[in-house]
Amino acid sequence: MSETELPKPPRIHDEFVETFPDLADAWSSMAAAGEVGPIDQKAMRLIKLAVAMGAMREGAVHASVRKALALGITKSEIHQVVALASSTIGLPAAAACFSWVSDGDASREED
Repeated sequence: MSETELPKPPRIHDEFVETFPDLADAWSSMAAAGEVGPIDQKAMRLIKLAVAMGAMREGAVHASVRKALALGITKSEIHQVVALASSTIGLPAAAACFSWVSDGDASREED
């Protein structure tokens, strides 16, 4: 996914980048390094979503959902990640992740 295709990040992300440009550069370098390899964009996005869920990082779940939807990943596929994660992270954590996923897709039509 090229930078022009990404959805606009939340205001706080822009403020963070402006306040800490060196950290933002390092962050971008780490992200780029992680994309080198045989895994396709869709799989990478779903993996990053699953990792965000496992780490219970609400902001990262929100960002992953925005980016997944922009890539054409369906809500059904995103919901399957929640279901797959539930046996590892537990029901309360999975319910929290489901609520974070729902935050990002509330305005979109059900597929």
